[in-house]
Amino acid sequence: MNVLVLNVGSSSLKFELIGTDAERIEANTDARLAGGSVERIGGEAVISLSARGHGTRTAAPLRNLAAAVEHVAGWLVSDEADTGIGSLAEIEAVGHRVVHGGENFARSQRIDESVLHALDELVELAPLHNPHNIAGIRAATRVLGPGVPQVAVFDTAFHQTLPEIAFLYGLPYQLYRRYKVRRYGFHGTSHRYVAHRFRQLTGRPREATRLITLHLGNGASACAIRGGESIDTSMGFTPLEGLVMGTRSGDLDPAILDFVASKEGLTLSQVESLLNKQSGLLGLSGLTPDMRELLKEIEEHDDRRARLAVEVFCYRVRKYIGAYLAVLDGADAIVFAGGIGENAVEIRKRICSGLQWMGIDFDADANAALTSGREGKFSTPASRAELWVIPTDEELLIARDTWRVVTGAPLRY
Repeated sequence: MNVLVLNVGSSSLKFELIGTDAERIEANTDARLAGGSVERIGGEAVISLSARGHGTRTAAPLRNLAAAVEHVAGWLVSDEADTGIGSLAEIEAVGHRVVHGGENFARSQRIDESVLHALDELVELAPLHNPHNIAGIRAATRVLGPGVPQVAVFDTAFHQTLPEIAFLYGLPYQLYRRYKVRRYGFHGTSHRYVAHRFRQLTGRPREATRLITLHLGNGASACAIRGGESIDTSMGFTPLEGLVMGTRSGDLDPAILDFVASKEGLTLSQVESLLNKQSGLLGLSGLTPDMRELLKEIEEHDDRRARLAVEVFCYRVRKYIGAYLAVLDGADAIVFAGGIGENAVEIRKRICSGLQWMGIDFDADANAALTSGREGKFSTPASRAELWVIPTDEELLIARDTWRVVTGAPLRY
């Protein structure tokens, strides 16, 4: 089955065309036919397209998301793309990344009008994301036709197994009952993929595996997984809670919001924007949210605030590892994923250097060898928990879930 995977932002569209089926999933040989992105939709869009190792970068006026989807679809079936498909009829399903499924969706779901209605009702929980996800679904319907099945794969679904003691805040209970104020967690597709891939690589049974997975990128989160199910995670009601991130603050005392608002003369909305867009690595360093640039500044100039930002980032990750080791009663492995987790050798070293007292130790040479998409183990033989790097692949999981939902095959969590 040829599945078009769409990830829609406010003015952007990322896509991948993946061929998958039961045999390919079993052998881990899903076909990557094409991929790319469209940025700055609504004006002179920047279009990056790639198929079979050949890429192009162009610009074109695309007035809205539907025009962007139509442009991508037209390219996919063109001779120029050489994707192996010759007509839109050969795109057999569409899989969508949908950020928030609330308590409504604990599994990936085939999209119909009732699902779209439920997503509309969830917009107040994810006003910056869900409206664009819904727009992507409607754009795909207009371009490919209503007969092409579409599937929603939710960032929050994997965390619907959290117990009440993990997802409830210490607030009046009626706020949960009335407005569903609770921990939802995000990056669920990534944590789920990494956990499944770990079991695949090691041959460990799902029911007997305890993992701490770390999705470390511009957005960052930790997850405690027991028996294949998420039992705790660092992001909360929104993706703002938890680890220090590229531009997000992570955990803080909520009284800070009113204090900063009164001192700086800001509205609550402006303070929330500051916490989401001007904080984290960017706010601490005063330089950049990019971990690569911060590490370069430390190496070349020993910049104090760059060093501080990196140290706070690593310290917060270690705190969550300690907390989740307690939650899980120990772990079989700690797995690093995401752009930073997969590529930043120094960050993995700094995080793991604080764990030796627990008997968790790493091999420096093995750690240094794991960059550029390589997966593997970098713990020492004597380490009480294994340390792994497993590059995440959310698009692949979305494609596989789409095939499973459309064909009626069991969903694997």
